[in-house]
Amino acid sequence: MQATGHSDEDIIKAIVSNISRSYSPYSRIKVGSAAITDKGYFFLGYNIENASFGLSVCAERVAIFSAISNGYNNIKKVLVYSDDVEPYPCGACLQVMNEFNVEVVKVCKGNSCRQFKIRDMLPYGFTIR
Repeated sequence: MQATGHSDEDIIKAIVSNISRSYSPYSRIKVGSAAITDKGYFFLGYNIENASFGLSVCAERVAIFSAISNGYNNIKKVLVYSDDVEPYPCGACLQVMNEFNVEVVKVCKGNSCRQFKIRDMLPYGFTIR
């Protein structure tokens, strides 16, 4: 957990400076993410792969679950970063974001970023509310 008040660019620098935390021996694609809460904190996460691919976890979910497990369940934005690919969230990550009312997703490959509203990326997300 890190206090924010920083720009998206500062948060991306924090992701990049720790990208070696990504455990990606199969895809060799390192992805980092930050979940930014309404209380001014951000939580970093990195993709963690497994030989049984279904047991791998995307960086977005690692960051979100870290925020939730630390008592911050109002996440406003998720930043996703990679030098290797444009790291668009998978369906599972989008559904988790939907569950916790994330409003904005920012996808960055290197210095090029695109920002989306979650409702545009997952217009019919599952909910029981």
